[in-house]
Amino acid sequence: MQQLDKKAVWLFFIGSMFGWVFFGVFLSIWGASISGEMFSGSMTFNGQPVNPLAFMWFAVKTVVALLLILSYIWARLSYRFYRYELRDNGFRKESGVIYKSYVTIPYDRIQNVDVYRGILARMLGLSDLHIQTAGAGTMLGEGRLPGLSHEVAEQLRDELINRSRASRTGQGL
Repeated sequence: MQQLDKKAVWLFFIGSMFGWVFFGVFLSIWGASISGEMFSGSMTFNGQPVNPLAFMWFAVKTVVALLLILSYIWARLSYRFYRYELRDNGFRKESGVIYKSYVTIPYDRIQNVDVYRGILARMLGLSDLHIQTAGAGTMLGEGRLPGLSHEVAEQLRDELINRSRASRTGQGL
């Protein structure tokens, strides 16, 4: 089985951070609604007065540092458990850290193979391969392979198209 490009770790890491940013915005809006109660009184710790804003700043820095560390660990694990291969019966992909996903797409179901390069992927020199299939399973991202080098994505696209044509015409591999 083959792995994604090593730079895919950064793709997963930055994607994870975007998710945490959206969650943080939601949490901030919710926290702002209750912060009036928190800042209305004086806070003490071991009998010493504590500035609520200084406490909040310390808490925010600590949470951000923990999120950065955990996101990087999660990105490394995601990269480690993301594998793919071209088999005789179809394209196989394995992914997932906690919940494992094993997907095999028969070559005769492949309708189209596209290479996408978003701005972040382009900055890292990476591409996403999207395999469109006949069937409803494409909604779940079963045919998406992120974090490939651009050259590998192009080669893999060409090979998948050739195998798809060969399986539909009955020529075999």
